[in-house]
Amino acid sequence: MIILSAKDLTKTYGVDVILRDVSFHINEGDRIGIIGANGAGKTTLLKMLSGELSCDGGDFFLQSDKTIGYLKQSDNFRSEHTVIEEVEAIFSGMARMEEEMLELAAAISEKAEKGESGPEVDRMLARYDQMQQEYRDKGGYSYKSEMNGVLSSMAFGEEFYNKKISTLSGGERTRLALACLLLKKPDLLFLDEPTNHLDIGTLKWLEQYLKAYKGTILLVSHDRYFLDQIVNRIFEVENHRLETYEGSYSQYAEQKKQRRETQLRQYQNQQKEIARQEDMIRRFKERGTEKLAKRAASREKRLAAMERVERPEPLRGKMKLRFHQNFKSGNDVLLAEDLAKSFGYGMNEKRLFSGVNFDIKRGERICIVGPNGVGKTTLLKVIRGELSPTGGRLKVGYNVEFGYYDQEQSLLNDANTVLEELHDAYRLYTDTELRSILGRFLFQGEDVFLKVGSLSGGEKARLSLLKLMMSGPNVLLLDEPTNHLDIESREVFEDALLEFPGTVLVVSHDRYFLNKIPTRIFELGQEGITSYLGTYNYYVEKKQEIESGKQYLETLARDSAQEKASEASDTPQLNSSELRKLKKEEEARQRRLKRQQEDAEKRIEKLEAEISEIEEELCREEVMVDPERLRELSGQMEQLKQELSEEYDKWMELQEI
Repeated sequence: MIILSAKDLTKTYGVDVILRDVSFHINEGDRIGIIGANGAGKTTLLKMLSGELSCDGGDFFLQSDKTIGYLKQSDNFRSEHTVIEEVEAIFSGMARMEEEMLELAAAISEKAEKGESGPEVDRMLARYDQMQQEYRDKGGYSYKSEMNGVLSSMAFGEEFYNKKISTLSGGERTRLALACLLLKKPDLLFLDEPTNHLDIGTLKWLEQYLKAYKGTILLVSHDRYFLDQIVNRIFEVENHRLETYEGSYSQYAEQKKQRRETQLRQYQNQQKEIARQEDMIRRFKERGTEKLAKRAASREKRLAAMERVERPEPLRGKMKLRFHQNFKSGNDVLLAEDLAKSFGYGMNEKRLFSGVNFDIKRGERICIVGPNGVGKTTLLKVIRGELSPTGGRLKVGYNVEFGYYDQEQSLLNDANTVLEELHDAYRLYTDTELRSILGRFLFQGEDVFLKVGSLSGGEKARLSLLKLMMSGPNVLLLDEPTNHLDIESREVFEDALLEFPGTVLVVSHDRYFLNKIPTRIFELGQEGITSYLGTYNYYVEKKQEIESGKQYLETLARDSAQEKASEASDTPQLNSSELRKLKKEEEARQRRLKRQQEDAEKRIEKLEAEISEIEEELCREEVMVDPERLRELSGQMEQLKQELSEEYDKWMELQEI
């Protein structure tokens, strides 16, 4: 069922066209990823659909009974409120119902004590039953536990509940806004960069939550791994227009490549044919005979009537990035022994990490992961000498020169223009040379005179990377470098890191990036670092094996305790063969569980494919004018979506076993 449709949407700011003649439809239950370069108009599109911005042309239709929830890049919280006050405000209707029910229950109790009865008491009892049923239907008996569960999953423990909104960091406010929106459960969920400021654990929880979400989702994201996990359609905003693709991000990337190659081939073939026809017409006319002149006129008419294939839009300019090192470092780059860092003293001391040990060699690419607040950024600052450790020893190798990328962009001067920012750091270059270099980073024309403070997050990221590239360090320390980059810029950045001959230490939650860049992954915890060879998928696999091993050892420990207890009570104890049998049974159970999970995923994939086929059928013109066929297909799709929802529930249950 189509829940939202748009026809020829257009948005302009003065003479600048942002979106032109954008048309699409969204089916109930769709999960759509909106992608495109920074500044392409993705957020503008969400604002138009949510009613925050007016359309300069075209229109869109939304089913009247549907609600929209919109996660913006800036929230509307009241600074004086606490975290729990903002969340409880969502359920203010529940609180009023609870108050009314208590008042009504007290009134009924008072009449009962007085021995009163009759029609009025009967009406009060009936009203109380009705209110109880309504309260139950609206989730009154579960909303508090759901509220606590979502807050906990978004890294808001009870210690955050009474914190003022004004004391929260930007990342914490973003997470709180997302938590509040999920608790409201709107029919259409509009999410603008929902993965920013989330650690890997929270990201995985959000993915599972959105997969099981009953409503429709429209999200803007540059997180390719997240898009692959969530979406079933892609809307690409490019050159002021919108193109739709079926499937995940990876499927979109392949489809786009094939579509462009086909369009280019069709255009080139048609241009060859046009040139051939024009050459024949010219030669016919040159002969000067009446018969050939008629044939030339006939061909000219056919050529004029030919439906022309549009030339594919030229590929957007890409940032040109190449890291170089002024000189090589020694083979031993960094050595840490029992490194520790804490802030404060005595009762107010906050320990981030301790027992951190590592030995990093030249040419390694290390990615640091771990939950928010564990001290990943702090560790980078300790390594570069900005902060002193509170314990342990850090040895920096011979000829090591650090280059630092700060995710907060605090190393940029907001008062400078883009050109001045570069000129202040590299005074030996002329303005012409600097403008040429800035052009490689997509700062062209008058862009070089923009104030740094007025730049978008993506533009600041490009400028920071340019300064880093020009400084020529042999060890790159990078703190969340992909956060504000669009997908194309991320790919250019990744390729530059792979070609860099020096050493890289990078803090990142971007799992697509983590699957491409590292030679090792460091997982930072309060008790130190665990090192994993390879990329993110291998890290997840090994971590699961380790956790399974820990669970097995805990099982053995419990069995051992039970043996001792049974020995004390003269009951028979398990021998070694029985323990081996128990271990085999547990391994068999794990294999069965894995098969069940894989079977569930296959059923989900099959149902999603069947739904996609019906959606395509519904868009065919002959079906749209056939009410009976429309009803039949809509019924089939509703049934399939119900089955899909049930399969997702089963899959979620299997994940929790």
